[in-house]
Amino acid sequence: MQPTEKYYEHDAYRREAVGHILAAEPDSRTGGGRIALDGTVFYPEGGGQPADRGTLTLADGTVLTVTDVHEQAGVIWHMVTSLPAGAVPGAEAAQAIDWAWRFDKMQQHTGEHILSGILHSMFGAENVGFHIGSDAVRMDTNIPISAEGLKAAETAANRIIWENVPVNITYPTREELAALTYRSKKEIEGQVRIVTIPGADVCACCGTHTAFTGAVGQIKILAAENYKGGVRLSIVCGGRALEAAQAMRARQAEIGALLSAKASETANAVHRVYDEYTALKFTHFGLCSQLFDALAAQATPGADAIRIVPGLDPDGLHRLASRLSEATTGLCAALTPNEKGTGYCIAQAGGDVRALTKALNAALNGRGGGKPGICQGSCAAEPEEVKEFLQKQDR
Repeated sequence: MQPTEKYYEHDAYRREAVGHILAAEPDSRTGGGRIALDGTVFYPEGGGQPADRGTLTLADGTVLTVTDVHEQAGVIWHMVTSLPAGAVPGAEAAQAIDWAWRFDKMQQHTGEHILSGILHSMFGAENVGFHIGSDAVRMDTNIPISAEGLKAAETAANRIIWENVPVNITYPTREELAALTYRSKKEIEGQVRIVTIPGADVCACCGTHTAFTGAVGQIKILAAENYKGGVRLSIVCGGRALEAAQAMRARQAEIGALLSAKASETANAVHRVYDEYTALKFTHFGLCSQLFDALAAQATPGADAIRIVPGLDPDGLHRLASRLSEATTGLCAALTPNEKGTGYCIAQAGGDVRALTKALNAALNGRGGGKPGICQGSCAAEPEEVKEFLQKQDR
């Protein structure tokens, strides 16, 4: 079968074309099929960039939805949701890509080139992983980069956008390529397609890009984390960067309203609230200690001590059960209602409560465990029901 002509490589802004079907194959698993064309505007998945979406319209007006596109041995296959009788070799198919989807990928991919090239020139960082996700672009570098370095690179990358330089696509000869310094993640056989962004990057790439850097709009690094000796970046460009800024502004406004603070003062307000929370937490710890001492004082030595106290967190449950076990050698349990039913902590000085905990979990749909002298977990039952279960057990 003849290779498919790739219209998108010559003009990434071309949205429509009329091609002829080379082959059509049904897919029994999906009820649809795949169609190969002699030429296409659809970009196939590859190089970290998702495939285009859109439609194929046959001569009789039948519209086929293209959900995915892949290249095999130079032939580009379009996955469609149905394969009607008219989809036969030689038939015409009018192509139309989802332009909003394509332009978004062009912005993200071009922005990735700019930032990758800047990181390479500033720090010698190699881009060893790249993927345009549904929410953000993932980039992996082979070396660590400081927060200050990333900020400087982000600023430099956006300057390239402001300069609105052309994004040049060339196909150098073997001799020209040998004299050219360019980025590439792998060895490439045959003709190499070079994407050059003056002042930023020279890279071998088969993807779709904007004609000028100004169309990228903005590059914003959302997150950075250490990853396999380098750094993994989450970035957004263009429309995604605008959406991220708008979402951030909405969150800032909500936080400001909750804290009764201006947008420029939310950090100070959060510090104030955190300090107040820390002080309250310390006071709460002391009051709980007093309560636990009082409950332990009510325990009869040698008798069981099962107490239900609302509002305890796991640490509070553990502290109360431990304190009770210091006052009596009987079975001790701290119980509190929670969203799952009941949080529990069972303890016994010199005893082994693991079998009892296992029985409780089995009977009341619980999860938990621990050491012989103390076990902790939660179950799907009310505290009174848990207390009754514990009181009925033979030990």
